[in-house]
Amino acid sequence: MKELHDINLSVIIPVLNEEKNIGNLYTEIIAVLQSNSIESYEIIFVNDGSSDLSLPVIKGLSVSDNKVKYIDLSRNFGHQIAITAGLEVCSGKRIVFMDADFQDPPAVLGELYNKMNEGYDVVYAKRESRKGDSAFKKLTARFFYRILSILTRSRIPVDTGDFRIISRRVANLLKKMPEQQKFLRGQIAWIGLKQTSVAYHRDKRLDGVSGYSFKKMWRFAVDGITSFSDFPLKFATYMGFVFSLVSFFIMLWALYQRIVAKEYVQGWASLIISVLFIGGIQLISLGIIGEYISRIGNNVRNRPLYVINETNIEPNKDDVPVSEKE
Repeated sequence: MKELHDINLSVIIPVLNEEKNIGNLYTEIIAVLQSNSIESYEIIFVNDGSSDLSLPVIKGLSVSDNKVKYIDLSRNFGHQIAITAGLEVCSGKRIVFMDADFQDPPAVLGELYNKMNEGYDVVYAKRESRKGDSAFKKLTARFFYRILSILTRSRIPVDTGDFRIISRRVANLLKKMPEQQKFLRGQIAWIGLKQTSVAYHRDKRLDGVSGYSFKKMWRFAVDGITSFSDFPLKFATYMGFVFSLVSFFIMLWALYQRIVAKEYVQGWASLIISVLFIGGIQLISLGIIGEYISRIGNNVRNRPLYVINETNIEPNKDDVPVSEKE
């Protein structure tokens, strides 16, 4: 059995229906590693419930190259969980997260690695442009990252994804954060330590379609905000006070109209509007509170983050994945 963390670099790649991209991605990563004289490495593909031939392609690479590892999850657990699965079993002193769709250019991997040599614990890739994304996606992403930066106490870099390199020290700290709703870029920002960025241009997908539907993007945004900010709860409280005050003045005005001015109409429309409006605010507030309670419930149940169907990675005795601990 190999010694724990005797590999210089681990590259973790979550995969969801990327059979046409995997071979080219592997070839380009190997070229980048060789050009940067990185000889001690492992490439870990995490198959996140692909329905195409992604897994057979990965297995084929692992047969021809023993530095290629794979984890086949029992179903689709999501991008963040797939990265976490690789993080928990990787052996590298440095760890890179990148996607399999070529939107994270393999050439940038070398820049991230070399930048870390300057003494950083985290080097993240900062997008200067986004090719192939719709105007709607660009606008919503820009809006989300800036709102998140305002709402959270942790300084989460804007215009960045999960494409980055982290030190073993950061990886070990991440493994001590077993919450169910993972938001890795927020967790890494929360850790702090010495962090910097490398600018790059995000390419369009080489092949296939994005696995991030609007529903998944919305869920991801909610997870990011509720994981690192209690502002929505405070906002619900503030709105409660504001509308209670407004309702009080409406009540005084209604009494004045009824008793003094003698001007009133049975079934007063404004009363109905007020009730519906305030009721809507109450439902929104309950929904916000419910999101936080749901997160508490998920973490209290303490279910495994994921289930591994099969893998060619031999677990280290002193480094058992969180999902397999008893």
